[in-house]
This record gives sequence, C-alpha cells and structure tokens, in this order.
Amino acid sequence: MENQQSTLPQKIDHIIYAVPDLEVGRDKFERLFGVRPVIGGRHPAYGTHNAQLSLGGETYLEIIAPDPEHDPTKAVVPFGPNGFTQAALVTWVLRAEAIEEKAASASAAGLDLGPVKSGQRLKPDGTVIAWKLTEAFATPLAGAVPFLISWGETPHPAQAVPEVGELVGLRIEHPQPDAVRAALSTLGAAIEVGAGQQFKMIARIRTAQGEVEIQ
Repeated sequence: MENQQSTLPQKIDHIIYAVPDLEVGRDKFERLFGVRPVIGGRHPAYGTHNAQLSLGGETYLEIIAPDPEHDPTKAVVPFGPNGFTQAALVTWVLRAEAIEEKAASASAAGLDLGPVKSGQRLKPDGTVIAWKLTEAFATPLAGAVPFLISWGETPHPAQAVPEVGELVGLRIEHPQPDAVRAALSTLGAAIEVGAGQQFKMIARIRTAQGEVEIQ
C-alpha cells in the first residue's frame, strides 16, 4: 500500500473515535495496539469523557463517550451525526494557533465553521486543560470537515500519553465528495476524499507491528 504520509497536513491535531461506552472503547484499542488508552478527563459542558493515545508528534487519537457521572437532568451533547449509537471515527481536528483569524478567513471564503468558543476538561488529578475551538459539526458535511483547535499555553495532550504509532493516512468517503474537497481546500488541508453512500473516515496508523486501519 502506498505511503501517504507526505500528503497528510502537518497540522492534524487529533482524530476522534466516538463510542457508547468509554471502557469498551479502551478495551478495543488496547487489543489493537497493546497499550491501554489513558483517561483524559471529563467535559462537564458536554456530558462526555475521553481517553487518548499519541499518534506521533502533536497528533493523537481521542476516544470519546457519554459520561455516566454526568448530571442526569442535563442532556449529553450528541457527537457526530449518529450521536454515540455506534463506535466509529466521527471527525478530525486541525491545529490553528491564530484560530480567530483562521475561522474568519474560512468564513470570508464561504466556509462557516461557527463561532470560536472556549472549552475545558477536568483531568483525573484535578487539573484543568483549556483550549479554544470552532464548532465540531458546524457544516452540513457531517464530520468530513474538521473543526479547529488552539491549545494556547496548555501543553499538548499528545505529550502526556503513550505513543502507539504514527498517523500515515486519512481518507474520507462522502455522498458529496466535491463539496468536501472544496471545504478542505479552503482550510489548506487536502486529504484523500472519495464518493460513498454515507460519511466514513478511515485512518491508517503505522505501528511497530505493521499498519493498522480504524474507521
């Protein structure tokens, strides 16, 4: 299989895998990589919690699920077009230090990424990690169009978790591939895009044992 590493945008921050149950998701990736994903923390504003593994440099895999300790009187924010009903890669994230300017530039080019908001999560040790981001699913193209994130002065999460491999390929399938390509071109983040009956994202990760694929 051809190595697509050179075509991947260097600013890919992370890819997001949504699961109905975080521990089941951790089990899955421990079997796949031989390393158990590290608990990241809780997102009180969204009713979710996550775990992470590094994919080399400042890129990582985030596994996200509804938080069972979330206030039951408050709704869990759906993540992805299917919420948390099935385990799958649901979207990806680009790093953008000048995030307000990047979002404004995209909007001027006709790609509305939504407002830039502040976010945070509480780590198990009680420390808070903070960031700025655009809306995760602001466009009508499901998770095919990435959202933007800026960590500011916060140490990058990939630095604090085990590295299991390197992200070397990312492909998107979508019923509107031309629209997806145009949006990604606006962001300067062209990756492989093909036609598909529904949105699907496939990531290839090179490990010491060979390449693995998740979707």
